[in-house]
Amino acid sequence: MSSFILKVLQGTLIGLGAVLPGISGGVLCVIFGVYKTIMEFLADPFRKLKTHFPKLLPIGIGGVIGFLGIANLLSFFLENYPEPSVCLFIGLIGGMLPSLYKEAGEQGRSKKSYVAMGIAMVLVFAMLISLKVLEVEITPNFGWYVFCGFCLALSVIAPGMSFSTTLMPLGLYEPFVDGIGHLDFAVLIPGGIGGLATVILFAKAVDTLFKKHYSVAFHAIVGVVIAATVMIIPFQSFTVSLASAIINVVCLVVGVAAALLLDKFNQKYAEEK
Repeated sequence: MSSFILKVLQGTLIGLGAVLPGISGGVLCVIFGVYKTIMEFLADPFRKLKTHFPKLLPIGIGGVIGFLGIANLLSFFLENYPEPSVCLFIGLIGGMLPSLYKEAGEQGRSKKSYVAMGIAMVLVFAMLISLKVLEVEITPNFGWYVFCGFCLALSVIAPGMSFSTTLMPLGLYEPFVDGIGHLDFAVLIPGGIGGLATVILFAKAVDTLFKKHYSVAFHAIVGVVIAATVMIIPFQSFTVSLASAIINVVCLVVGVAAALLLDKFNQKYAEEK
């Protein structure tokens, strides 16, 4: 029973990490030693059902609790305090970047690693800047929520990838999280379809990619995170008033501090294992 409760708690943290900006559910899966089991199950669910499902059930229960428990809270703050909330999230992402970069270099770094990071940054910058220059407004609909589900599933199967860093610059993060928090089936159904399709089509490929080209793949993720984070910085909110600027700076600092504390906890947990 104690082991079951511990796994539920671990799953809850993974669920929180999956939805909180700047934190990767996949990285937490690696830290808690369940990533390999999850990927083996997702890559071949029918053969691994009997052996892996009992191990992953408490993790899954905790994941749902953590994910749904924080979704409404995030939606509330993003709707009522958008700029301070985004600054807090930027702080979280910034605070996690050093550990993410360290994780990317665990199996060494090569020229290809830095090239992959640079290409990923340029592509993301180009896409997001183009959307701004062309004043393209994305209206959330069934197809975009399928894309959100794709990004969410990818953040679990690809360690280091936080789906929020992709969705926030596109303006899809808040409506997606709000829909999940309110159990809106217009969001849950397409999101579920996107997530399931991603697992079926890409789980095995992503697992193979990280096994064979770990450094290149992880550095590409770092590039995506950096570019997407820079694009969501609310520069204008710092010039509205002195009070607004101070609040935003405080939120940035709090976010960085929280990320560093979480990283310290993760390292301690990994050492104890």
